[in-house]
Amino acid sequence: MICFPNAKINLGLRVLSKRKDDFHNLSSYFVPIALQDILEVNTASNKSPKRSISYSGIIFPNQENDLILRAYDLLDNDFNLPAVNIHLHKNIPFGAGLGGGSSNATFMLMLLNELCDLQLNRNQLLKYTAVLGSDCSFFLFNELSLVSGLGERIQPVDASMSDYYIVVVKPSFNCSTEEIFSHYKLTKNSCAYLSFIENEDDWKEVFINDLESVAFSLYPELQQIKDYVYSLGAIHAGMTGSGSSVYGLFKFAPKIKNCPFWFWQGTVLQKHPFKLTS
Repeated sequence: MICFPNAKINLGLRVLSKRKDDFHNLSSYFVPIALQDILEVNTASNKSPKRSISYSGIIFPNQENDLILRAYDLLDNDFNLPAVNIHLHKNIPFGAGLGGGSSNATFMLMLLNELCDLQLNRNQLLKYTAVLGSDCSFFLFNELSLVSGLGERIQPVDASMSDYYIVVVKPSFNCSTEEIFSHYKLTKNSCAYLSFIENEDDWKEVFINDLESVAFSLYPELQQIKDYVYSLGAIHAGMTGSGSSVYGLFKFAPKIKNCPFWFWQGTVLQKHPFKLTS
């Protein structure tokens, strides 16, 4: 069975407070985009290892750290799953702030739920995504949503962004989330988002990523990329997550020539439902 885990961007990211567990409470709008990986899972013979995984499009540095395998193990502990062979074709870059690993893990849960007829509902699956990682729960909804806390509180938003084009630009380096937060100093200026601002003229002032100032000081090239995206005619541009990708939203499909970085252009998704093909 095959599914297509998609990426997301953060439309604004406010850092609200530091928790006792040293993580931070956040407030952000998550927007699904059409950049997708390809995840295939097939049952294997009983003589095979419980789970094996292969990759294309990437070289994965440490398979046992892959959230796909952790997703399998969580369900296997509760349901004694059959042995499976897994293949991931990676299009979403690592370390980009695009949620690729989280999306892969959540789609793995949903695929196994169907493949093994576990009949878990979304509330039950949310218990597993909360264990897997902070961005994972969003992909069970996979629509424009206000995301808060550690990423476990998801509130879908009744607004449309399906008319916008998007460009994502990623430099050759990754940003370390741990490093970014270690340099970030909380301020009293960050307030939680309460309602979605549909007037795009206000987006530059409203949809601010609090982590940009730190990331841009550590990696000055990111500011140059943001300026470049605006030069293409973006109505709004910003870093997604803790970087290192910068996105731009457009009313038209921009013409990009001689971009020195990895880039992707496509569409914003209003909602990306989970679908399987055999």
